[in-house]
Amino acid sequence: MSLENNNKDLTLDPENWDQMRELGHRMIDDLFEYWKGIREEKIWKPIPAEVKDFLDQPIPEKGQDPEEVYQEFKQFIFPYNKGNVHPRFFAWIQGTGTPLGVLADLLASGMNPNAAIGEHSAMYVDRQVVNWCKELMNFPKEASGILVSGGSMANITALTVARNSFRDEKIRSKGLKAASAQLVLYCSVETHSCIQKAAEIIGLGTDAVRKIGVNERFEMRTNELEAQIQADLQAGLLPFCIVGTSGTVNTGAIDPMEELLEISRKYGMWFHVDGAYGALAKLDSKYSGRLKAIEEADSLAFDLHKWLYVPYEVGCTLIRDAKKHRESFAVTPNYLLQESRGLAGGLDSVNNYGFELSRGFKALKIWMSLKEHGREKYAQMIAQNNRQAEYLAHLVNQHPELELTAPVSMSITCFRMIHPDFSESQLRELNREILLRLQEEGIASPSSTILNGKFTLRVANVNQRTRMEDMDLLVREVLRIGGEIQNSGT
Repeated sequence: MSLENNNKDLTLDPENWDQMRELGHRMIDDLFEYWKGIREEKIWKPIPAEVKDFLDQPIPEKGQDPEEVYQEFKQFIFPYNKGNVHPRFFAWIQGTGTPLGVLADLLASGMNPNAAIGEHSAMYVDRQVVNWCKELMNFPKEASGILVSGGSMANITALTVARNSFRDEKIRSKGLKAASAQLVLYCSVETHSCIQKAAEIIGLGTDAVRKIGVNERFEMRTNELEAQIQADLQAGLLPFCIVGTSGTVNTGAIDPMEELLEISRKYGMWFHVDGAYGALAKLDSKYSGRLKAIEEADSLAFDLHKWLYVPYEVGCTLIRDAKKHRESFAVTPNYLLQESRGLAGGLDSVNNYGFELSRGFKALKIWMSLKEHGREKYAQMIAQNNRQAEYLAHLVNQHPELELTAPVSMSITCFRMIHPDFSESQLRELNREILLRLQEEGIASPSSTILNGKFTLRVANVNQRTRMEDMDLLVREVLRIGGEIQNSGT
């Protein structure tokens, strides 16, 4: 019996390649016009109810023409972007991206490799970018590293290695229940929440995280740290890791790195640096000395979509001891056997250094961006952001209606409007309303935090489009809005 297929085979490729090509060109043109004029646009727009309703529809049963799909994108999605491509986006710590970085992501998606296994160019680009990351941080050549989605994954990857390689506990094979005692991790009260989450996920539990107090500059108190380590040792626990932060999210504070490194060595502990935000400030000569101990850390986590300004998402974990790194993750099932030649030949699988077996080609945007600009220009850009934060603090100090709520560190400036007759609760409502109106009027997007009980406007600048004049505008608008609120009594 012969089987005949009388139907045309299905494909997801376009029926008309020229029409799809023309649509792609228009998409690129629209993006470039968007970036070119972004300074004149409102930074953020509230999303209308009808847009939210449109984006809450059930899955389509039949397909649409790509032209119609793109028009719906332009109508319902594009106008309501988050705003972090805008020069006055200062919320959280989120970079702006660059045009070439976006085009690199287009090329990476078009190639569509799984950058985890196999003999293909993406693997070599990935390796080269990790090596460049080691150079940026002055890590030894023989160290290892892996590109991940961002700081959270970078930190949990490093802490997994720290846990699995601690002394002779053999935790990877035997599990935490077989450990000779409870492992304990140390960080400051200002450390990013992903460290606590990582401790929970790798089985330590929240109670095994010791959050050490900070000084008036929001830096970890090393005398309190060492006292806690000694108390835990006397209680029969196993202090195994100190996490130092090179640039806290709240204020940009830098923990005393040299002292933390010394304490970790004194007690035979792993020294990990969460540099998600601030590690790349090493490239600014003003901070390179304070961050030099990063070079001696056992592991380091940092983001490239922050201060390398590449599009989301990509971070990096560096591990000083490559053997410990590989031994924490490597496993080779029968369907992933490596050959000496062919498609299964080539470099060691990236899967042997992390959890993911499916990895996009995120290295390409870093590779192209570093080649486009070079290390020197990135150092200048990072220093520029830091000087802009200092300039904003200078402006704040010029106005008696404003006050700094924390020392300026790197590119974060925290300040608020004050009034001699206002209570703390009134000041909170005043500054909260200023923040919301700045955002809703599309002027600028700071975020907020609470420092020493004070509601604070927080400007975190890792923005490659920001100019000094944006800081002048921000202060003028804070004073204007604050004055209007007080005059209206609202």
